[in-house]
Amino acid sequence: MQQTVGSAFGRSDVRQFAGRRAGSRRVPTVTCQAAGSKQDPLLLRVARGEDAERTPVWLMRQAGRYMAAFRQFSDKYPFRMRSETPDIAIELSMQPWRAFKPDGVIFFSDILTPLPALGIEFDVIKGKGPQIATPIRSMDQVKALRPMSDPASSLPFINTILSTISKELQGTEATLLGFIGTPWTLAAYAMEGKGDKDCKETKKVMMHNPEVLHAFLNHLTEALIVYAGYQIESGAQVIQLFDSWAHHLSPDQFAEFSLPYADRVTQALKAKYPHVPVIFHANGGTGKLEQLTKPTADVVGLDWAVDIKVARQTLGAGVKVQGNLDPMVLFAPEEKIMEETNKVLLAAGPRGHILNVGHGVVQGTPEGNVGVFCEAARQSGALFAKHGLKAGSKQLVGV
Repeated sequence: MQQTVGSAFGRSDVRQFAGRRAGSRRVPTVTCQAAGSKQDPLLLRVARGEDAERTPVWLMRQAGRYMAAFRQFSDKYPFRMRSETPDIAIELSMQPWRAFKPDGVIFFSDILTPLPALGIEFDVIKGKGPQIATPIRSMDQVKALRPMSDPASSLPFINTILSTISKELQGTEATLLGFIGTPWTLAAYAMEGKGDKDCKETKKVMMHNPEVLHAFLNHLTEALIVYAGYQIESGAQVIQLFDSWAHHLSPDQFAEFSLPYADRVTQALKAKYPHVPVIFHANGGTGKLEQLTKPTADVVGLDWAVDIKVARQTLGAGVKVQGNLDPMVLFAPEEKIMEETNKVLLAAGPRGHILNVGHGVVQGTPEGNVGVFCEAARQSGALFAKHGLKAGSKQLVGV
């Protein structure tokens, strides 16, 4: 269980920190929206399928330990304290936006955050990652889980974090992203009790007692629909589903144990919040593209294991994509980063693409190189013009 705020981060510390954070805010200078403008932010427009003047950009794990400012908190406070103390989570969410001006701000949290509301406690141990002391592996345990009946009471900090960031981003061109893990990924974490390269315990349940896994997935699906909706009602303009453990599944297993449940979440969100785009990102999902040619999500996230032009041709016309630079390219010299990022931009084309890395930003990435990556997106309109591709056009095959 995480430390409480009062035990290691006293009320006076919170007040002092909140004051420092408020006093350190800078007026945005790169992507400010014109006063009185009614145009939605760039990333939100592209996620909806609208034409735009250039390619938008954000980075998975853009709030992370590669930033010195982030490490001032991660070196001092445990993970759940950082993610569940609004003033800290807000600051960590805003740091990369103030530094690099990406078009998206994703709030600092974790895919496991909703689990305690269901009765599954977890902690994140430095050097070990997420740890769940009592893994869920039986039908009796699944039946004993609580529903996600009132996230405003069980997870009140989520509303505070998102609503505050939403207010801070008013008048800018930034889009606020919320996120959840997919039912499969949360089930795998909860059944393993930790990260595991073989997903052994979950696969054993899958092979011997699939009804237990399906029951757990069903419970998580219903809970995540409520939790994602809570994020939207708190201010999130786009929701991303992270299927972080999709790479553990064969195509057939993905079709049975992951995609149908992720689709149920997406369909429920689209029915209730049709104005909110949904991004589906499966780690290792590029080996399963044929199953995503008619996605329920608005945007399909791609890892870097596939040529993005080939992926767009496979997915078919009208399917919007996100990705997919190898995050290790961000360790390269500035010229190489621009070269490789421009390759992705040109291969994806000027329409229906959100620039991102194919997986999270890696610890140790030079901070300035993230800025170079974001700047490449800001220059993408000129890049397309140089190559005879009009921003917002459909001149690329398969797009």
